[in-house]
Amino acid sequence: MANDIAHWRAQIFARLLLVVFILGMVTAIPSVLLAVSEGMWSIAIVDTLALVWIGVIWRWRRLGYTARVVNFLAVAMVVGVALLLKVGPVSQIYLLAVPVLAALLLGLRPALWTLLLAGLAVMVLGFDDNVNLHLAGLPDYGFLKAAIISINFMFMTAVLTLSCAVLLQHLERSFDRLSALNAELRLTSAALARLNDMVLIAEVDQQAGAAAPSQHIIFVNPAFERRTGYRRDEVLGQNLRMLRGPATEQAVVADIERAMARSETVRAELLNYTKAGEPYWVETELVPFADEGGVNTHWVAVERDITERKKSQDDIHRLAFFDVLTGLPNRRLLMDRIDKLLASSERGATYSAVMFIDLDRFKTINDARGHAIGDALLCNAADRLSKLMRKADTVARIGGDEFVVLLGHLSHTLHEASHAALTVAEKIRTTIGQDFSIEGQTYNSTASIGVTMLPRSGAGGQSAQDLLREADTAMYRAKSDGRNGIAFFESAMQAEVERRLTLERDLVAALAAGELQMHVQAQVDRDGRAVGGELLMRWPLADGSMVPPGVFIPVAEESGLIIHLGAWALRQACAAVLQLQAAGLAMPLSVNVSPTQFRQSDFVAQVQQALADSGAPAQLLVLEVTEGLLIDKMDDTIARMHQLTALGLRFSIDDFGTGYSSMAYLKKMPLYELKIDRSFIMDTPDDASSKALVQSILAMAAHLGLRVVAEGVETQAQADFLIAHDCNCMQGYLYARPMPVAALIEQLHRNTAVAAA
Repeated sequence: MANDIAHWRAQIFARLLLVVFILGMVTAIPSVLLAVSEGMWSIAIVDTLALVWIGVIWRWRRLGYTARVVNFLAVAMVVGVALLLKVGPVSQIYLLAVPVLAALLLGLRPALWTLLLAGLAVMVLGFDDNVNLHLAGLPDYGFLKAAIISINFMFMTAVLTLSCAVLLQHLERSFDRLSALNAELRLTSAALARLNDMVLIAEVDQQAGAAAPSQHIIFVNPAFERRTGYRRDEVLGQNLRMLRGPATEQAVVADIERAMARSETVRAELLNYTKAGEPYWVETELVPFADEGGVNTHWVAVERDITERKKSQDDIHRLAFFDVLTGLPNRRLLMDRIDKLLASSERGATYSAVMFIDLDRFKTINDARGHAIGDALLCNAADRLSKLMRKADTVARIGGDEFVVLLGHLSHTLHEASHAALTVAEKIRTTIGQDFSIEGQTYNSTASIGVTMLPRSGAGGQSAQDLLREADTAMYRAKSDGRNGIAFFESAMQAEVERRLTLERDLVAALAAGELQMHVQAQVDRDGRAVGGELLMRWPLADGSMVPPGVFIPVAEESGLIIHLGAWALRQACAAVLQLQAAGLAMPLSVNVSPTQFRQSDFVAQVQQALADSGAPAQLLVLEVTEGLLIDKMDDTIARMHQLTALGLRFSIDDFGTGYSSMAYLKKMPLYELKIDRSFIMDTPDDASSKALVQSILAMAAHLGLRVVAEGVETQAQADFLIAHDCNCMQGYLYARPMPVAALIEQLHRNTAVAAA
């Protein structure tokens, strides 16, 4: 801060020199001329010398400041002394100015020295004049008069000099404080300019009324300008409320204003708007500042842009509660809404509905056309469902092609609510059944819909899981009834589901415990001799009864257990072939292979391993497959069949005529035999249609060189008809029932002994 005082003194001195020089020119020239005319050559010489000296000081700026000031003071001292000597005591005023100027321009110590010199000059050089002065009231002692005049001169000069010096010292200290404040303000200003947070300062307008004083913005930092798009001059004088907009939460605004009314610091998350109208989120803190009297005069608002954080929170919420593909509520949000719907329905004594919707044929479209088309189909279906529903209803996607619809508060009576739910379900079924146009192609899918009503009488303690399970169960009933239908949940459905689950669990346990058995039903030629057999799976229970294959095989198919059952059956078939071979009764045995088992990528390896482990001859094993195997990926299926026939195995088409009957695949597949389904045999020879169909199959098989086995032969008339039309082989209760391999061996040995006798 000393540099600031020095600079200030230098500026004063520069202006003082200029003023003195100009005034000197104006006064000194007339004075010199007057002095010359009066013959006062000493005065003329002193004035001229002083004027030239001042001019040199004024122009010689390279000379140091102190040297120039000393020269300036010397001029004043010389002029003062000269005038004192020539004019008399009246010229003491020149000497009075020297210490005062020294105090202003150099400081206290130089001022004291010049004060001492001026006092000595007045005392010594003005002694004669002061002695001769007549002062009323004083004794006529010359020294006393000179001393009194000198002392008074020193006193007044000292007062003026010290006043100026002390004033400058205080000013210097003030400058020091101001300099520190300025430095702090510069640092604060620099920090605010580089701060990413937005800072606003608003002045409280107390004139607006004590109840609700307004706040006018008096400062904003560059971060505010960058984020909002407002220039500083556009917001100065504006109210703090200028940044709020239509979507700003009024509840949050009310909390802020209540805190401001109490002059309390407040923090909040607020939606503001830029100059362009773009919304952005800020985390704001408003801090009040009060004056010495405790009156709140200003508010400082520090705002941090949290738009990205809010967006991330929204994204996390969306991922947690909404389906990414369709934007519909997901399972988590659905379960929460079902719980609320269940509670509100019970409180209001109204009935509501939960609908479970599955898109029929979606997997076929998705697999054939790819996931992009499948996703587009799901989005289209979601859009159609959303447009059908009321705002109070919920449409959710819980995975794959499964949607759930919640219909709240349909009616106070179950009958009317069920009717309303059925009406909505019919609309859904009709809407989904309309063609979907995706990328210029038309696709068709229908909907199987299961409905459950809530609350259900006598079903206390229903949960969201219970309701969803019931609707799902009803949907599967609609699907099993032929698809594109609607089914309402009934208690019997749940009993059926639980029975199947129990059956599945018991089947797993039976397989692990070795309780399952393989029986053989003999296949005979037209002479009644056993020429082969079919292995059939049996599940005996502890009470001596059997679980029919038609009951547990579908359960195994649905649950995926069929793969394990099929692998076990294959190994049992190898063991049965070896057992018959060891008994001297080598004959081919057929074993059923499900499409699911056959399509396993390692199925060929499984067969090779079973043959290798058992040592069974592959040529005595016949793999029975259904026509349903050929519906999907025919080329891959035929290629795999060729791999297996290369090992020596043979193939039989089971239940021929009931499925995908086509001459095309018969020509391509490496087949050994066809098995005519029992449904055709049971009506022959009485039914003309069945009779004609069987004749056609036999003729076609003969043309293709395929062996034919007729299943379900139970009467002699059926056997006679088949023999008459050259059927190679027959299988049915007329000849033998399914029995354990050991029992078959015993029976065949017995038959052989009887024939020999």
